[in-house]
Amino acid sequence: MIFGGRSGEHEVSLRSARAIIEAMDQSKYEAIPVAITKHGRWLSPLETANLLPEDVISINEDQAVSISGDPSRRGLLRLKSHGEQKTIEALDVIFPVLHGTFGEDGTIQGLLEMADLPYVGCGVLASACGMDKVVMKNLFRDAGLPICRYTWFLRADWERDAKSIARRIKREIGFPCFVKPANLGSSVGISKATDVRTLEEAINTAARYDRKIVVEEGLDVREIECAVLGNDAPEASLPGEYVSAANKSLFLDYTEKYSSTGHVEFVIPAPIPKPLAARVKKMAVEAFRAIDGAGLARVDFFLRRDTNELLLNELNTMPGFTQVSGYPKMWEASGLSFSQLVDRLIELAIERHGDKERNETSI
Repeated sequence: MIFGGRSGEHEVSLRSARAIIEAMDQSKYEAIPVAITKHGRWLSPLETANLLPEDVISINEDQAVSISGDPSRRGLLRLKSHGEQKTIEALDVIFPVLHGTFGEDGTIQGLLEMADLPYVGCGVLASACGMDKVVMKNLFRDAGLPICRYTWFLRADWERDAKSIARRIKREIGFPCFVKPANLGSSVGISKATDVRTLEEAINTAARYDRKIVVEEGLDVREIECAVLGNDAPEASLPGEYVSAANKSLFLDYTEKYSSTGHVEFVIPAPIPKPLAARVKKMAVEAFRAIDGAGLARVDFFLRRDTNELLLNELNTMPGFTQVSGYPKMWEASGLSFSQLVDRLIELAIERHGDKERNETSI
């Protein structure tokens, strides 16, 4: 299992990894934890275990883990010491529990593809498309899926001519609106703007995290989520909904998403009519297929309060797996326990790798 990483979602990744290790069937799997620091250094399993509570995982001896892009060298290797004797073992499947940049964006997936290793989750293309909100929205639009109004621009454009961009946003999108880094999740770097002054502040915040910035119209909506699981025949879970104590439209920032303050509750199934729930599930699978997804994804929707229109917001190819995350909760409510979910994800990784091995690589 690889987690942590060079991302604004580093801490969420650590919490996700802990929850997955705790849910794993210890009689079937031996988890080898490999953390990547915020500066990109890969830690040994012993160093990694020290980042987790003692009751989560125990590594009694120092081990070296290395990865080679040469598939003939058997991919991700573990060097174990038995007294004077040393053995090298190949790891069977990789669970890259990495959220955001340098992990959920196709980078780690490309490395694992070069090493010819089975891994959990979407491939290079789907991961990259699912990370970049602009590319993702273009794919959704081309697939005929309804999305909200949006525009985007580069950080360099903003630094060169901020006034022109602010005027365009005011004219095309209006206020309120939400400003987001194009390549990040967990609401990191996202702000709500209600006028030109707060728009400038929001853009400057988003520009700290990415060179590409997205601005979306601010609507009075309910936030509906749906979990997708599978490869070529994906299935959707029961939808869930974040509900505030006052049952009002709310923006879930990083703190609200990963705290247990009681200000919001994730309700499963979402309190919506059955025909609408069926449409959510159908659209979730369509969104998954639009990016050529594999393994898993969480699909987020907006349900407009004024028109009851269902809009596709975004798709996350490696959603959170913390104890408060929606993805495992939706599958648990759909009849698949956390432990069974981990089993299924590993099976799907091996199945997808086996299917790719059928491809001929020479003429």
